[in-house]
Amino acid sequence: MKERLIHTPEGVRDIYNGECARKNMLLDRMKNVLKSYGYRDIQTPTFEFFDIFNQDKGSLPSNQMYKFFDREGNTLVLRPDITPSIARAVSKYFHEENFSMRFSYTGNIFINNSSLQGRMKESTQTGAELIGDGSIDADAEMIALAINLLLAAGLKEFQIDLGHVGFFKGLIEESGMDEETEQTLRELIENKNFFGVEAMTENQALVQLPKLFGSQDILKEAKRLTSNMNALSAITRLEQIYKMLGEYGLQKYVTFDLGMLTEYDYYTGVIFRGYTYGTGDAVVKGGRYDTLLQKFGKEAESVGLAVAVDELLIALNRQKVDMEDSESVTMVLYSGEMFKEALKKAEELRKEGGCVQVNRMDTERTLEEYQAYASRFGISRVIYFNKAGEMKLLEVQS
Repeated sequence: MKERLIHTPEGVRDIYNGECARKNMLLDRMKNVLKSYGYRDIQTPTFEFFDIFNQDKGSLPSNQMYKFFDREGNTLVLRPDITPSIARAVSKYFHEENFSMRFSYTGNIFINNSSLQGRMKESTQTGAELIGDGSIDADAEMIALAINLLLAAGLKEFQIDLGHVGFFKGLIEESGMDEETEQTLRELIENKNFFGVEAMTENQALVQLPKLFGSQDILKEAKRLTSNMNALSAITRLEQIYKMLGEYGLQKYVTFDLGMLTEYDYYTGVIFRGYTYGTGDAVVKGGRYDTLLQKFGKEAESVGLAVAVDELLIALNRQKVDMEDSESVTMVLYSGEMFKEALKKAEELRKEGGCVQVNRMDTERTLEEYQAYASRFGISRVIYFNKAGEMKLLEVQS
């Protein structure tokens, strides 16, 4: 039993020492970018009523949520997604506000993935929501923000794939396909199963959809495949967003994937994902959700993004991007009655902005043991006050 108590359940893990420091540094870098764009922090509860995330809101299926009950018998869930929580909060506290609002957040989400998927069941997201702006300018800002977050993280090689929910919906409308067939087709397209799509439909636009990814030329090809006005409007929107990203100087990071679909049904317009090498999943996801806040009683067209922090950290580690903490830690070690001198030195270093821990030397330990301890815990230097009052700098192996 005691052996079991020191282990974590499947799908969650402990993060400590250097890895925890790198994660916090990554979050700090991205928070600085969010602040520079004028996004203000918001924090919502880790668990909420089940109805906040049920399928009527377009979130995940019920069997992928961690559910439990409160004393009154209400069904609660650990949040599987933060966007609906923010939509609820904004609808409550800013119901009468008709200007655009910018919010940013950091928090953990909980998804009861199948163990066979090999994904973590608890993960960290940091993200942004631009509430109350339905313009192309807002779409472009959110995509530019996603790019700049990845650049601030230290990535150099990545791409942002753009798609649009309206293009697929327009093609389905044109084909007259029923809902059950549409769902099967969505899965085939998302998996780039060309043969499966061909077997299901003769609609050439849908048949070609899994192949419509790449440069801006894809948009021209897409226009030739359909006459549906909703689908064509989606392509026009993507063209306008791409042009605006040129003003940001960020077009080189952008490609198109018109076969990109999403598991979240609340998306209504542009959707995007960011990929880099070293991880098998997207490191950032986002899109436009113009009807989600209506579910909570507020009319507000909106667009947002979420960075998968743990996936991004994996990619940075595998790409050997330097994430060392610039704020190194100093240990001030003292023997006998040298506490006053050690404390004075520590306070001097702290006033200069240093990070300092003060330790009395255990008489049963050697200096070499303290040096080894410092090395294990990422302490960059050890200042030692011996019994004679002498101050020495001890070497620490990196």
